[in-house]
Amino acid sequence: MTAEREIKVKSILITQPPPEPGKNVYEEFAKKHKITIDFRAFIHIEPLTPKEIRKQKVNFADFTAIIFNSKNAVDYFFSLAAEMKIEMSAETKYFSINENVSNYVQKYIVPRKRKMFTSKGNEKDFLTLFKTHKKEKFLFPCSDIRKSSIPDYFTENGFDFSECIIYRTVSSDLSDLKEVFYDILVFFSPADIKSLYDNFPDFIQNKTRIAGFGASTQAAIAEHNLILDITAPAPGIPSMVAALEDYVSRCSK
Repeated sequence: MTAEREIKVKSILITQPPPEPGKNVYEEFAKKHKITIDFRAFIHIEPLTPKEIRKQKVNFADFTAIIFNSKNAVDYFFSLAAEMKIEMSAETKYFSINENVSNYVQKYIVPRKRKMFTSKGNEKDFLTLFKTHKKEKFLFPCSDIRKSSIPDYFTENGFDFSECIIYRTVSSDLSDLKEVFYDILVFFSPADIKSLYDNFPDFIQNKTRIAGFGASTQAAIAEHNLILDITAPAPGIPSMVAALEDYVSRCSK
């Protein structure tokens, strides 16, 4: 980033859904700097159909253990099971990445202590849950965009493991933004960048500043030869709101 691009900021677009009431971490920042901050999800998810599940040659009932790493996976898994008239065995074990997801599973099943396994929320701890369950037949219902760490772990350790894509990430329709311009666009995933070009294939950055959260997002920005003006996390800057605060403060001097 060069000093020439440190221009006063009046408007920012966060490429995520609007936060729930009382959970807008950008609110104080926007008031402090008198900046307009809008939210717009650049991507959304869609469940696959039973027909698409069958094409993957996966029968949910064949598995003795199900791995959930998100609430979306829980919702779509049980919705598809109901639509396909699949009744999961009462003996099925459920492994959840954190307590929130584990509690969410209980919307769909009668919880049994010996059948529910929950990690402390980090992936390293999550993977340790499986060490004493090598006899299980595992299914990982997931998105078409997912980290490889879970499948890699199971393959490397010789588990009976399958994954099934049950929902996909789709670019949202952003045509109403065609003539709308923001000083800063804030991206959180490579899929956000894909959506930008799916909607606006001739996008030219010009003086628009771009913020990217995480290494994979920043790599996608670089692949499109865009100028990355704001990065997070960074030393002393743990969050995107902190990165924006740092940048906007410099531009206001």
